[in-house]
Amino acid sequence: MERLISNIYEFMPILLRGTIYTVEITAAAIILSTIMGFILSLALVSDRVWIYKPVRIWINLIRGVPLLVQMFYVYFVMPDIGIKLTAMQASIFALSVCYSSYHAETFRAGILSIPKGQWESARSIGLRYRQIMTSVILPQAARVILPPIGTSYIILLKDSSLASVITVRELTRSGQLIATSTFENMQVFTMVAIIYVALTQLLALFIQKSERKFRIL
Repeated sequence: MERLISNIYEFMPILLRGTIYTVEITAAAIILSTIMGFILSLALVSDRVWIYKPVRIWINLIRGVPLLVQMFYVYFVMPDIGIKLTAMQASIFALSVCYSSYHAETFRAGILSIPKGQWESARSIGLRYRQIMTSVILPQAARVILPPIGTSYIILLKDSSLASVITVRELTRSGQLIATSTFENMQVFTMVAIIYVALTQLLALFIQKSERKFRIL
């Protein structure tokens, strides 16, 4: 028991430093993937084939390649064409591109769930496309969008652990380094798992509060 307590005091500061990197990667990737996904969704709901088709091909391509391969590609292959990113930047970029394709479909479903009559009514009173989208469509579509996109955010948080394979010293990588040097595999990875559970629960709580807020609007 004393050894367990001693290990917790010794390992936890290192794991918490790794947790900060995990939170930074997740937050940045959530923001970027959401923005990119929304932009892609606008193309998906377009009735112009020359806008819709290339985006559809791109999304199918991204969703067909495993995230780990995308991360390797960004970090190891892109420098060959002159685009050099740090391991941290590469992990954020790969996560953002990968999850933007899923977010795009979620946004598309939410936008298309709003009856066409809402669009026609908004146009009839002189609202422009941007005003219709921000004031009429998205507030209603949020009720459809939030549950699935919230689930994607939680999965993204857990997938941020893949950054460890390109040497980002986030939570999983920190745990690996400690376990390798101390051979305390059970204790270390149990602590890592507990931290991930805490992070996902906090994110889930935030998402649930957001869902309740839009439900009463």
